Amino acid sequence: MCQSEARRGPELPAAAKWLHFPQLALRRRLGQLTCMSRPALKLRSWPLTVLYYLLPFGALRPLSRVGWRPVSRVALYKSVPTRLLSRAWGRLNQVELPHWLRRPVYSLYIWTFGVNMKEAAVEDLHHYRNLSEFFRRKLKPQARPVCGLHSVISPSDGKILNFGQVKNCEVEQVKGVTYSLESFLGPRTYTEDLSFPPASCDSFRNHLVTREGNELYHCVIYLAPGDYHCFHSPTDWTVSHRRHFPGSLMSVNPGMARWIKELFCHNERVVLTGDWKHGFFSLTAVGATNVGSIRIYFDRDLHTNSPRYNKGSYNDFSFVTHANKEGVPMRKGEHLGEFNLGSTIVLIFEAPKDFNFRLKAGQKIRFGEALGSL
Repeated sequence: MCQSEARRGPELPAAAKWLHFPQLALRRRLGQLTCMSRPALKLRSWPLTVLYYLLPFGALRPLSRVGWRPVSRVALYKSVPTRLLSRAWGRLNQVELPHWLRRPVYSLYIWTFGVNMKEAAVEDLHHYRNLSEFFRRKLKPQARPVCGLHSVISPSDGKILNFGQVKNCEVEQVKGVTYSLESFLGPRTYTEDLSFPPASCDSFRNHLVTREGNELYHCVIYLAPGDYHCFHSPTDWTVSHRRHFPGSLMSVNPGMARWIKELFCHNERVVLTGDWKHGFFSLTAVGATNVGSIRIYFDRDLHTNSPRYNKGSYNDFSFVTHANKEGVPMRKGEHLGEFNLGSTIVLIFEAPKDFNFRLKAGQKIRFGEALGSL
């Protein structure tokens, strides 16, 4: 064998030749990319990353040999303008449909998501002028009887993602994936206007548990697009404070909740806190893609999915005033608010140690059915 052939090495197969890239040129090009500003680099890398995940047979994997790395799937998904898409979807929902188009459009939605229109207060599909009215349809009074035997009921229709005691200030959004209790609820502050007692312990959990011998519990309920979209008071309690976190509007379906850690802390949410007969009680409505609109019936000052917001910011509002020193009393089963599409409700509350959930993870539940009792 001659020296030139030895230096040349073994001949590459045809498939390898087809995937053989001019590595030096690519390295130079990637070197130019690294000199760009971060927003420009993100813009240039994004289309290539999309192709990397979409093209079959790992067609762009050879790029990794020259130092290029695709953006992670999570980072790629977070870069999607979900808030803008949700506002556009909200505008579309408000468009009045022609009378002749309403039945086929709503019938397609009913078939896709398994909606039971026999429970609706108005079954005639022509009655709903737009998609928004159809999503927020009311139910017949007898469709959801409220359980009177148990102290806490389900505030909505949905699927139980997780429940149990809060341990180490971590809450499970789904099995094995947790988020910080303080990140979710925000810092616990004390002012004269709010009925938040000062804590003697540095632990955030002990700031919430106000009575000796009590434990902190949580329950996560996922509302699918075909579920009843209103939510109700899960018990007799008094709402004293509202905290609104502007944020992302990523999907909150169980698959996405397993994929993105602290998903509920990233998304826009409205936290209602107050007291029930056993101490601290809170209900949090978490927004999602196409669910930028979260409405609380007694809170006219709440405006969600604003075009601009500061990341990590939140807005506080107290329902305790000089004229009303108690807050907003809510009866079990009373209408509380609504979503525009499917989303998530998170309950976090304190109760005695003998409180028992009557649930199974993954089960379907309807508004008015028992969550647990003493």
